[in-house]
This record gives sequence, structure tokens and C-alpha cells, in this order.
Amino acid sequence: MLIKPQSSLAAATAAALTLLAAGPAFAHTETGVAGGFTSGFLHPIFGLDHLVAMVAVGLWGAQLGRPAIYVLPIAFPAVMAFGGFLGVVGVPLPLVEVGVAASAIILGLSVAFVMKPSLTVAGLIVAAFAIFHGHAHGMELPDAANPLAYGVGFVLATGLLHLTGILIGLLVAFPAGARAVRACGAVIAAIGFYFLAASAGLVA
Repeated sequence: MLIKPQSSLAAATAAALTLLAAGPAFAHTETGVAGGFTSGFLHPIFGLDHLVAMVAVGLWGAQLGRPAIYVLPIAFPAVMAFGGFLGVVGVPLPLVEVGVAASAIILGLSVAFVMKPSLTVAGLIVAAFAIFHGHAHGMELPDAANPLAYGVGFVLATGLLHLTGILIGLLVAFPAGARAVRACGAVIAAIGFYFLAASAGLVA
């Protein structure tokens, strides 16, 4: 299907405004909203480390084209749900914060340098990082929340963030847009480096 440039630009603009509307966010900040679904839905949106990695999945999928543009955004939430289950039941996973930060670094650099591995390799990379994100979500399940509703909320929010990345990634059809998408990847990687330094106690 041919996508008109005007439609792509409008979609990308809307996606960018969605990100801006989220406002300043910090990693794993509690939303203060009781209830499983709402808390689960808001958590990835207001956790900057989660947000940028999930948007990066959509950006990378758009760069890789079909079928990755569909496969990666489906694989991430599916595997993340499994990681979330492990977190809810208390199965330990080492270096979760490092894994979450590393996901932003690797995915961001993949977008910035337009890395194009095979679909299998890209899928394995995305799935591996999805486990860390899911586990982090599961471990932060509010005491009063329903685990199933919470899980549905964060999987749905994850899908919407992937869609945001895909919409922005449609700009790769234009030379200037492709450069802008690569710049987004560089910013995402920089944010990942910040969170990695924070997890090591090197920055506040």
C-alpha cells in the first residue's frame, strides 16, 4: 500500500506530540494510581527507560521493513509478558536494571547506524531485552493490583509505544526523515548510557 508523504508526516507529528505529552519522566517512577490495568498501562509511559526502548523497537522495525516491522513489535510484548510473569512470581533475574539500560543502548545504536541483521537475529535481540523489561514490570506490581489486569495494561501500552516508533519510522522514506530517525536512535542510546551510569552509581 502506498503511503502518502502527507499522511506519514501527519502520523509522525501526532506520534511526536504523544511522546511530548508524556512530559518529563524518570525510570520506574510510581504513578500513584491504584488498580491493576491503569497502573500497568501508565508504568511504561512514565518510565523513560522503558519508553525509549519500546519506541526504539518500532523505529528499528520501520528501518528493517517487512516483515520485521510487524514481527518485532509482536515479539517484544509477547516475550515481555513472560518476563512479567517471572517477576510477579518472584523468579530472580540478575542485572535487570543493566539489561533495561542496555536495551536502550543497543536498540538505539541499531537505529542510529541502520544495522540490518537477519530477522532471526533482530528478533532474538528484541526478545532478550523484552524479558528484562517484563521482569522489571512484574517486580514493581503494586500490592493492591490485579496481576492479570496489570499485565494487560502494560502490554497494551507497550504495543502503543511500538506503534509510535513505527509511525515516526515511516519518515525513513524521505532522506531528511531517515536522518531524523537515525538521530532519534542516537538520543535513545544516549539515554540508555545515562541509565546505565545511574545503575552503576556514577550519576545521580
